[in-house]
Amino acid sequence: MPNVLTWLFLAALIVASATRLWLAQRHVRHVRANREAVPARFAAEIPLAAHQKAADYTVAKTRFAALDTLAGAVVVLLLTFGGGIELLSRAWGSMLYVGSIAHGTALLLSLFLVQALVSLPLSFYRVFRIEARFGFNRMTLGLYLSDLAKQLAIALVLGVPLILAVLWLMQRMGERWWIYVWLVVTAFSLVLQLIFPAVILPLFNKFTPLTEGELAARVARLLERCGFKSRGLYLMDGSKRSSHGNAFFAGFGAAKRIVLFDTLVERLAPAEVEAVLAHELGHYKLHHIVKMIALSAALSLAGLWILGQVSGETWFYAGLGVATPSTAAALALFMLVVPEFTFFLHPLLALYSRRREFEADAYATHHAEARELVQALVKLYKDNASTLTPDPLHSAFYDSHPPAAARIARLTP
Repeated sequence: MPNVLTWLFLAALIVASATRLWLAQRHVRHVRANREAVPARFAAEIPLAAHQKAADYTVAKTRFAALDTLAGAVVVLLLTFGGGIELLSRAWGSMLYVGSIAHGTALLLSLFLVQALVSLPLSFYRVFRIEARFGFNRMTLGLYLSDLAKQLAIALVLGVPLILAVLWLMQRMGERWWIYVWLVVTAFSLVLQLIFPAVILPLFNKFTPLTEGELAARVARLLERCGFKSRGLYLMDGSKRSSHGNAFFAGFGAAKRIVLFDTLVERLAPAEVEAVLAHELGHYKLHHIVKMIALSAALSLAGLWILGQVSGETWFYAGLGVATPSTAAALALFMLVVPEFTFFLHPLLALYSRRREFEADAYATHHAEARELVQALVKLYKDNASTLTPDPLHSAFYDSHPPAAARIARLTP
């Protein structure tokens, strides 16, 4: 029977989905309106053809995201009010005791499988149509399927024990179970950060130590100036999947590794790569990573506390289309509905992230040349077909990095 939660969730889903679609429409309209002229600040570095390619690429991705929004809303409705979770629960209930850890694990794995099957054709279209159309995809069908198989295996190896632990704690730890679940999930996330660079990443890419040459020497001097220690500088064969370029730090603590895409090294001069790495170092030296982990942990604790208050209430299940309450059903429902209720937190989180990017840029200018960072960013905007003219409101909602014009203005005297 519908109750207050039913109407609240429907309202949240409709408002969030409508806002996503409205923002996408604004973004497309704004980018297309500015397609025919390169912004004055970039006119000398970026040809009109490259600017138009970025505009067309942005429009294609944004329209695809709108389709993804509609598909996601339909799936959520089918799983909740359409009886999908209840159907899966009853199907497994004919073989396993409802409410048992085995039943809960089967229910959650089935739910994840349904979501994965829905997202698979969308992912395939994005990679082999949109990315390929604009010259970015280098993935073969074989590599795509291989990645899927590895991702599934990793998800099962790591995910199933976590699900078992969470369900056991929810059933055995009484009313304060959410505290114990939070501790386990937080510890799991930290351990995953430690093993990710050394164990998981090498399953997908080849990492070659970079120890000689001008770039290696520049990076070594940069690390010494910044007082930063890592497990090494590595070149990753990102070009076998995409022509997009990037650089990142993997892991934390003693397991930190500096990773450069081979496409990045091919396109940027050593001084420009050094400036990009100085920016990434800024995130570590200014404790952005630790702050983000702490924020994520705080938000997960708040979410689990809320789940702890509603998971024992029959109105929670009834209001979302589930007639057979269980700890697994509570988890499933919570994961489905929370994104709709928290959608309007996105601008705050995006604003927080953009401020951290400005701070990392400022740090980089103290340990590398600002002009080299500007040149590197312009090249990356061009090569990655990043739009120079995003819709301001769309950017405020979603973008974790400042718009190109604002970012470079801060770096240019």
